[in-house]
Amino acid sequence: MFYYVKGTVAHVAPFLAVIDCGGVGYACRTTNTTLSRLEKGAPATLYTHLNVREDAMELYGFYSENELNCFRMLIGVSGVGPKAALSILSATTPEGLAMSIITGDEKSLTVAQGIGKKIAQRIILELKDKLAKGQLAASGETYGGTGVTVIPENKSSEAAAALAVLGYSQNEIAAALKGLDMEQLKLEEIVKHALKKMVK
Repeated sequence: MFYYVKGTVAHVAPFLAVIDCGGVGYACRTTNTTLSRLEKGAPATLYTHLNVREDAMELYGFYSENELNCFRMLIGVSGVGPKAALSILSATTPEGLAMSIITGDEKSLTVAQGIGKKIAQRIILELKDKLAKGQLAASGETYGGTGVTVIPENKSSEAAAALAVLGYSQNEIAAALKGLDMEQLKLEEIVKHALKKMVK
């Protein structure tokens, strides 16, 4: 319903930013990361997600589309609600979340308030599985002429999966990974170099 809200920051509070758009204040639940980018009285654009429940409609807003994409992926995990997703994205960046999922680093997720080991493991398991399926569909590679698509277990595919978490398209990812030394660079370094190329 809302792609973004653009206006003036009217009020900030823990996990909340109110954006004045033409005299209407939109209350956007958000992360500490987004709040750190906002200044009361300054212009701002927040990319939004409208969460509709039986008893309420809540608007969530984020400074970047990467953060919004990660929020939507997180709330798609069984047992992870908007509050837990905000907690995770307040404790780590979208890039950090992507690396945690790809490398299976559950400890980095349990740093977030209210996130225990079981939820962290579920997030990694479900999102890694979704990423794998996404990579399969995009690669179009088949094994032995059987029509069964497979993903090579290497740093290139893992880096591509990490970038996919952030919402980049397959074409963007391919262009960003082109020319990088997959043999010498660590996975984290490959992702960082690719991100630098994409934000130029």
